[in-house]
Amino acid sequence: MKALRLVVVLLLICGSAAAASPASINNDDSCDIRVGPAATLLLPYFEVDVSGTSGRTTLFTITNVTRYPQIAHVTLWTDWAYPLMTFNLFLTGYDVQAINLADVLIRGTVAPPGGTTSATTPGSLSTSNASGNLRATLGCASNPSLLPASLTTAIRTSLTIGVFNPGGGAAACSTAGGVHANAIGYATIDVVASCTNLLPTDPAYYATDLLFDNVLIGDYQQIGAAPAGTGAPTVLDAGGNPMVHIRAVPEGGDVGSNVPTDLPYTFYDRYTPSSARTVDRRQPLPSTFAARFIQGGPAAFATNCTIWREGVTGAGSSCHSYLGNSFMPVGEFVRFDEHENAYVSAPLEAFDDGLPEFQATSTTNTRSDLYPKLAGTDVGGWLYLNLNNGGSPLYSVNSRVNGTFTGPVSTQYGTPRASQNWVTMTMFGNVGASRMTAESDAAPLGNGCSPATPLGSVRPIGPTGGVFVCPPGTTLTNGTTTQCTGTNAVPNP
Repeated sequence: MKALRLVVVLLLICGSAAAASPASINNDDSCDIRVGPAATLLLPYFEVDVSGTSGRTTLFTITNVTRYPQIAHVTLWTDWAYPLMTFNLFLTGYDVQAINLADVLIRGTVAPPGGTTSATTPGSLSTSNASGNLRATLGCASNPSLLPASLTTAIRTSLTIGVFNPGGGAAACSTAGGVHANAIGYATIDVVASCTNLLPTDPAYYATDLLFDNVLIGDYQQIGAAPAGTGAPTVLDAGGNPMVHIRAVPEGGDVGSNVPTDLPYTFYDRYTPSSARTVDRRQPLPSTFAARFIQGGPAAFATNCTIWREGVTGAGSSCHSYLGNSFMPVGEFVRFDEHENAYVSAPLEAFDDGLPEFQATSTTNTRSDLYPKLAGTDVGGWLYLNLNNGGSPLYSVNSRVNGTFTGPVSTQYGTPRASQNWVTMTMFGNVGASRMTAESDAAPLGNGCSPATPLGSVRPIGPTGGVFVCPPGTTLTNGTTTQCTGTNAVPNP
């Protein structure tokens, strides 16, 4: 009888575990972003002194972690999310390739001295350069190692004064980006099937080029960085971090294969064809973050907040429309000091709606007027950043309850859905004569599948994803909405 009772108990436990299991246990069926082999890498911010005087630049490295050859398709974008140029890196099995963006933007060279081509001899543990999901005709044998001077000049101009005019019959744009002394933008790196010149803004890119194999890892280093707005460093500093690793869900498949995905929308959502909005299968990014800061000053510690934001332009957008990516509002900023005092962004006359506005990529010091002012004597704490830009009619889930957006409605993911974002924090400090720099990602409070987060006055700040179970004997409401439910006095088996 004891044995029979034991069998019954085990069956009950197994049944409970099965009931609590996710709908899918496939390795990559998740919106949670982590550092692991990915189909797309996002370099959320780069900065290069194109005058070549300070040495400030951004390096990034791409690694192929499989024995099969891969092609990494790099796209450079301005700080207003205008796509400028692409170049391809052919990676043999287990290959690694480093790029100094000063080489690209100043010297016009890609992977010097000879570039990366399919003529590269694979290593002893690698398969042939014609294996894997690559096309029979790669077009990579002549990957240029030297870019035309007219192109590099146009790219530098785009990244410094926002004017793109490559000539040769290509369309020009005078509102491609912001004005700043250094070249500022971001980069995406995708796995593709051949060496192509198509941009991710071209719908054909998803039908003819994009692959879905999670095979790349990558990192970057900011050389010569300094606390924003506090002057140049006395010596070159360096900060480094993994790039944002964005997986394809589900993984694998030939070019153009429109395999169903459980993702509500995807990383390239606003560029994908209307008939197949999730065709890129890339995980979407979150919108709310918690970020630690210290701002004792440049002689002690200072913190830069680097923010990448999803723009509101899409495939075929006009040049003028990129202005919309230069002043996107945020949902809410709250600063907490070390004594739990909260400071909320006060309305600023410079902003029409009283909220700070940020472009597609930027780095700012936490002392900036864009963040709530820190009162009292504390020099540290943390920031709550709700970076949702309010949506765009070009997003696939874009309807408003009372607004002008039209399109699919999703009660689960918000109407409109939250915009995508990424945040890194860079801390600078002096220890004697030494300057120290540390860079890390902010902690997402949800993921790309989380619904749009309401203001803190509507729902308390905290992790997204559901309603908490109340501690025993506790009921928390704000008068209209239950903030926790049930009890954890007798937890589920």
